[in-house]
Amino acid sequence: MSDHTNLPMPPAVAGRIMDAGLELLDRQILDPGGVPVTTVDDLELTTPDDLAHLDPEKPPVVQALLTGPILMTRIFGGRLPDSRFVRIPWKVVADVETVVKVGVAADSLDASWTERWVRDHVIARIPGGRHDPE
Repeated sequence: MSDHTNLPMPPAVAGRIMDAGLELLDRQILDPGGVPVTTVDDLELTTPDDLAHLDPEKPPVVQALLTGPILMTRIFGGRLPDSRFVRIPWKVVADVETVVKVGVAADSLDASWTERWVRDHVIARIPGGRHDPE
């Protein structure tokens, strides 16, 4: 039988380690009231001390969630210019579950304009679309 008591302790982590591809990308973002804001299309990452290379001792850190009009790039390929993305700072993220919850109202984020536009100009015109179902 092997003795597991002499195994080295894992390094201390000053945050939560997550697989961004599985836990963040394409997730719905909700505000504290459960109002949909947008979805996560990309991430802005930095490494501590802004190192250009990836050092196992200094893993990347999420700085912002990015969202934007990327449907055509997913169909035809390519990438949007950085100026077309809307940034949601990581500091407003309250929780990451099956959805990403932010701690600020949807109307205070620039990213929610498409949800508001669809609500006001499309859904509201459908009979019964101006109120919750009874």
